[in-house]
Amino acid sequence: MQKWIVCAGDAFVIFDTDIFIWIERGNPKAATLVEQEEERFISVQTYLELLQCVQNKAQHDCTKQFLRDFGFRTLPLTETIGHRATVYIEEYSLSHGLRAGDALIAATATENNMTLCSSSAKHFRHIKELKLKVFRL
Repeated sequence: MQKWIVCAGDAFVIFDTDIFIWIERGNPKAATLVEQEEERFISVQTYLELLQCVQNKAQHDCTKQFLRDFGFRTLPLTETIGHRATVYIEEYSLSHGLRAGDALIAATATENNMTLCSSSAKHFRHIKELKLKVFRL
């Protein structure tokens, strides 16, 4: 059974890439959500997605500085995360359109027993063992 969490302040939260997009767009609720967490985590997939989206060296440096300033820890890709992501793709890519990046992020959260915070619930809600905190605008 999936555990849905809608309040801030949970221990061990891993943030999805979309939360950073909302912060970049100036959404104060997204910024507050991140600020409220004592420990902040992202998957290596999120880190890659954030750097892939920059358009120049200044944005690259700014993104890395933001992650450092707020003390984000990047969780590595492990064999068990890769295996779980593969299982998620096998189970949910055809039926729910799950993409590889989202599978890796969900698998990172699940394997580290963390809650995934995302505004894209539709990408993750079908994964039973994933604890999901839905960010609502």
